[in-house]
Amino acid sequence: MIDNNKVVEALRRVKDPNTGQDIISVRMIEGLRIDGKNIYFTINLKSNDQETKNSLNFSCIAEIQKEYPDAEVHIHLKNTASANTNNQGVLPQVTNIIAVASGKGGVGKSTVSVNLAVSLKKLGYRVGLIDADLYGPSIPTMFKLQGQRPKVEMVHNKHKIIPLQSAGIHLISIGFVVDPEQAVVLRGPRLGGIIKQFINDTMWPELDYLIIDLPPGTGDIQLTLVQTVPLTGAIMVTTPQEVSVIDAVKAMNMFLLDNVNVPILGVVENMSWFTPAELPDNKYFIFGEGGGASLAEKGETRLLGQVPLVQGVREGGDSGVPIALQEDHPVGKEFLTVAENVVKQVQMRHKLMAPTRIVELKQ
Repeated sequence: MIDNNKVVEALRRVKDPNTGQDIISVRMIEGLRIDGKNIYFTINLKSNDQETKNSLNFSCIAEIQKEYPDAEVHIHLKNTASANTNNQGVLPQVTNIIAVASGKGGVGKSTVSVNLAVSLKKLGYRVGLIDADLYGPSIPTMFKLQGQRPKVEMVHNKHKIIPLQSAGIHLISIGFVVDPEQAVVLRGPRLGGIIKQFINDTMWPELDYLIIDLPPGTGDIQLTLVQTVPLTGAIMVTTPQEVSVIDAVKAMNMFLLDNVNVPILGVVENMSWFTPAELPDNKYFIFGEGGGASLAEKGETRLLGQVPLVQGVREGGDSGVPIALQEDHPVGKEFLTVAENVVKQVQMRHKLMAPTRIVELKQ
């Protein structure tokens, strides 16, 4: 006689190819029923990827027949992707994938990415962060993870990277692989290959938001990204300075190209004004005013927030304690406002627009 508990334990040895977690823990199995030698159940999937289907199907049968060699295993594969979930077989366990971009370096894009991720986590969401700035990875320093290495695990005969964690956020960066002083010298195809590894070969858990911190500009990494995952949208980062806005417009227009068509969720204006610690009520507009609002108008989107230039932001990034983690800090509250506005924009984006498709760029 077949024991229901033994069948469950056998299925617990089968891992989801996407997340690396066992299929019982992530509740992929439903309707388990035993009738004599026949075992019936359904596997809930979030994509139609045939390789995933075949792998799970054969693995379940193999594990059950280790316990009961004569068992007849009948598996129904059901697609349970929601309307807002991408159904293209790439990161089906991730609900929203958001790129944080800028036109030029030095505008605080990584600072915005890190503190946005932390703020979304504080709002109760499950969050991951990819450091896609391969030439200048900042995430290890900003989360105080220098020198740490991700583990690699074999799942369904494939090597999978296990992301590191800090502040409850799942993280991957080339800075976890190379030494801090090591120069990253890579050509376009290799850059693209690493980004694909971060996406396809990393065991991302179930996430509400995956934030991707892009390098500045419109290069190989940006093109690889839109050809690899269906982005929910992009967030542009600029300072109020006209030079920054001019470059940000170019980067924004890449996402708005007809054959790319990634929605712009909004603009974050960083270094909006300088406020010295000893004069917290004073504002000095050393980079000018209005750049963020101007960029948002050009992109027909909204200004998500204005982040002042204060010493605590720099100190938080250097010490590995992002300012959004610091309770009651005014700038931390501003980043929380940015995160709340991002959530609203994402909800509106899903309501008004069809899911983004992976870009097929023709040579």
